[in-house]
Amino acid sequence: MASLDWIIIAIYFAAVFFIAFRAGKTQSAEGDSAEFFLAGRNTGWLVVGASIFASNIGSEHLIGLAGTGAASGVAVAQFEIIAGFALLLLGWFFVPFYLSSGVFTMPEFLEKRFSKGARTYLAVVSVVGYVLTKISVTIAAGGIVFETLLGVDFWTGAFIVVIATGVYTVWGGLKAVLYTDALQMVILLFGAVVITVVGLNTVGGWEAMSSAAGDKAMSLWRPMSDPDFPWTGILFGAPILAVWYWCTDQYIVQRVLSANGIEGARRATIMAAALKQLPLFIFVIPGVIAAVLVDQGRLTLAQPDAALPTLIGELLPVGLRGLLVAGLLAALMSSLSSVFNSCSTIVTMDLYKPLRPEAGERELVTVGRVSTTALVGLGLLWIPFIQLVSGQLFQYLQEVQSYIAPPIAAVFLIGLLWKGANARGAAWTLGLGAVIGIAKLLLVINSDALSGPLLWVAGINFLEFAFILFLISGVILVLTSGKEVSAEAQSLMIGGAEAAADYEEARSRDKWMSLAVLALIAVIWVVFS
Repeated sequence: MASLDWIIIAIYFAAVFFIAFRAGKTQSAEGDSAEFFLAGRNTGWLVVGASIFASNIGSEHLIGLAGTGAASGVAVAQFEIIAGFALLLLGWFFVPFYLSSGVFTMPEFLEKRFSKGARTYLAVVSVVGYVLTKISVTIAAGGIVFETLLGVDFWTGAFIVVIATGVYTVWGGLKAVLYTDALQMVILLFGAVVITVVGLNTVGGWEAMSSAAGDKAMSLWRPMSDPDFPWTGILFGAPILAVWYWCTDQYIVQRVLSANGIEGARRATIMAAALKQLPLFIFVIPGVIAAVLVDQGRLTLAQPDAALPTLIGELLPVGLRGLLVAGLLAALMSSLSSVFNSCSTIVTMDLYKPLRPEAGERELVTVGRVSTTALVGLGLLWIPFIQLVSGQLFQYLQEVQSYIAPPIAAVFLIGLLWKGANARGAAWTLGLGAVIGIAKLLLVINSDALSGPLLWVAGINFLEFAFILFLISGVILVLTSGKEVSAEAQSLMIGGAEAAADYEEARSRDKWMSLAVLALIAVIWVVFS
């Protein structure tokens, strides 16, 4: 890295801190929980939409997409494309219920719709999942970026990222996170476009790349026999995981809860749905480019996941290299700040406040800041365990969320559609669904010692299993629910008076923009079939 690259990186950090501290100045003086955790519920749709996109794209996400693109082609982009459907569903279907309920968190919404037990379950699962996967993996990715591209020791790099991100998140709350996300999205997109354009120019253009990569690598659709991305799993299982992640997970939905009304929240989701069609071209395609260059003997990769860092180091000149590193850091810090804030919100509002309902606004903000600081420490402490555990076993750990997600998605979705779903049904669904999901995970881990039907179950693709578990969860919810549903719960479902009263008339432009996103998805599916 040349001096100019370091100067660009330093300017990036300075800009992030300037925006974060300016954004957090007002709320830090007021000590208001809605201001700290939800940015005062008055954020414009452009900032919310940018934050949804930026918080989702972490450094490990970028590296993983490019790495899978290098190893097996563009099929991995289906998860990004399908996210467009889920985001539109969030804006048109879920948002009116969430905003009309006035909740801070998704566990709190479950309590209003079902029971306190459902709230506690989702709160605990979310916090544990965030600490074990999102926080620690993102911190580790930051250390790798510093070590690989900047020549800085792994631990020093991880420490810098955690402290820098933690400081502005603790200080400014969600408002600081949202506005720094907007800056980081611009840097991220610009950097990704640069590496894609330079890479395509290096291989001789799009046609040359497509021809060299081959039809299979350039197809989004794989046969049922494909071990990773069978079309059955993509069509039926991936949407279930998408509904859970994009429509019910605090990590994403908290941004929507900060919007200045239903219309603003909906427009933010439409914007994010459109942006989610870009990763195929600017994150996955660079991986395909790297694979082509390797086949041509013009590039050497230690492993597929090294595709993006290697392209940055080999193809970009001084200055642009620093810009791309800033883009990677932007992706990482955006995701990390988002998960810090979302997790501290759940700890404060769903675990602390129920134990101390008399807590004042300033006390809640203080608890939020303290819990964020604690999460920073936990994330650092967990990194050595990630390094000790084999990559395969840690992959199983990450898949825990895939096995637990379908019951949660079923409870949210069916709970809004069917008035008969009640607290007892939700408890049985979440409990039995988790048991089934964990049982599948254990079968996968011990698959080498299995035979017969158990081996067959262990071998079911996790996307196809997600769809099966969603159906099982739906049946459990229907069979175990009784007839007693509270008046408050009835207001939080289709036809409920509370949601209906706050459901604003959608503007024609929003409808047309949503249709345009759906048309774009259809075109991408056809072109890359």
